[in-house]
Amino acid sequence: MSPRDGVADPAAAGRTVDLTTPDGVRLAVQDWRRPSSGRDVLLIHGFSQSHRCWRRQTAGMLAGRLRLVTYDNRGHGGSGKPAEAAAYRDPVLWADEVRTVIDGMGLQRPILVAWSYAGRIVLDYLTRHGDGAVGGLVMVGATSTLAPVCVGPAAALMAAMGHEDRAIADAAAADFIDRCTRRPLPAEEAEAMRSHTALTPREVRRALVGRPADYDATLSGLRVPVLAIHGEDDAVIRPAMAEHTIRQAGHAELRLYPDVGHMPFWEASSRFDADLAAFADDCL
Repeated sequence: MSPRDGVADPAAAGRTVDLTTPDGVRLAVQDWRRPSSGRDVLLIHGFSQSHRCWRRQTAGMLAGRLRLVTYDNRGHGGSGKPAEAAAYRDPVLWADEVRTVIDGMGLQRPILVAWSYAGRIVLDYLTRHGDGAVGGLVMVGATSTLAPVCVGPAAALMAAMGHEDRAIADAAAADFIDRCTRRPLPAEEAEAMRSHTALTPREVRRALVGRPADYDATLSGLRVPVLAIHGEDDAVIRPAMAEHTIRQAGHAELRLYPDVGHMPFWEASSRFDADLAAFADDCL
């Protein structure tokens, strides 16, 4: 574990640490702990994004209440990017990636917060390692099944984002970012999101798309509280996904955000932060 000076998020000062997974992938991990920070929370980003998508949380009041830890998933952001598709297809590797961060950062029964594709990642972890080391699960527009009724029309862009033709892939990525929010992002924010997306190589995107998502047994066996947060106008993953998640899980609650798309933590950050803080307080 090697600390590095500075953090690539200009919104707040944090500490960046390099960790290595059992299969040898370097992970860029960020610890946003402040003197007043309380419960450990691990925020995990989605498809072709990076830890910077959480900057409204890491720079805001939430970081003063909770110890927020973020990281760039394998193949994303500042983390290692294996060229082999197998490095992204095996659920065991994703499970052990999450465990690497939990153990390496000394997280104590953290709340796992998964956005979008990260629903698969945390459920891979819970399938392999169980919920004994975590305090709760928050699914934010997060995948728990591939049932067609749960998948929104914009999800089809994910495959195009891995197209061998760079122009096609770049156009799909820009369209995907535009479809992630209910209302258009300001130009500067949209450009930042596109720049984060560009850090994920097309071959990594191709490897990620189509991975199975059969987690009903894992969800039904959870003993920790579960909160699903979902935008009512999500064009990537329909609210039916969140409804599926809470049907399968025990101790589950659903919060639907009106007039919000696929990024509740960005589009309705104040409400999201308050809901997450309250949930963390309730998780004993």
